[in-house]
Amino acid sequence: MNKLSVRQATEADQEAVVGLLTAAWGGSVVVAHGTVYDAATLPALVAEQDGRIVGLLTYTVADGDLEVVTIDAPVRHLGVGSALLTAAIEVAREVGARRLWLITTNDNLDGLRFYQRRGLRIVGVTPDAMDAARAVKPWIPATGEYGIPLRDELVLELRLDL
Repeated sequence: MNKLSVRQATEADQEAVVGLLTAAWGGSVVVAHGTVYDAATLPALVAEQDGRIVGLLTYTVADGDLEVVTIDAPVRHLGVGSALLTAAIEVAREVGARRLWLITTNDNLDGLRFYQRRGLRIVGVTPDAMDAARAVKPWIPATGEYGIPLRDELVLELRLDL
């Protein structure tokens, strides 16, 4: 296997981006903290290995912060998620962001472990936020990973201005 690399997505990557978003999220529409995103239209980082796109991170930059909207590494434990998050932190620093932040759900135990091991901290919880998300995406299940009821959003951040 060749080395993993991360780069900004280009127009030529659009089909792969939409494919990854659809596989992970059931389409390119993502709902977080009451905001509806079309993640396929956001700036994105892609991870490549052996000439194939093996991971995706979409983001927005606003109000001096970089928000990770989606991060997807379909095959786990290969370093794809770490490489994408590291690249996003670099982008955040390049644009002068105060922090990198993201939303995950209460059932995402693997994600919580992943993010916290990389320096992000839980800084907020929005109880019952998934009810509002289901108003936009009714196919979001009531039960998430590990049989945990899918209810709440958790905010994690990595401060870059300290």
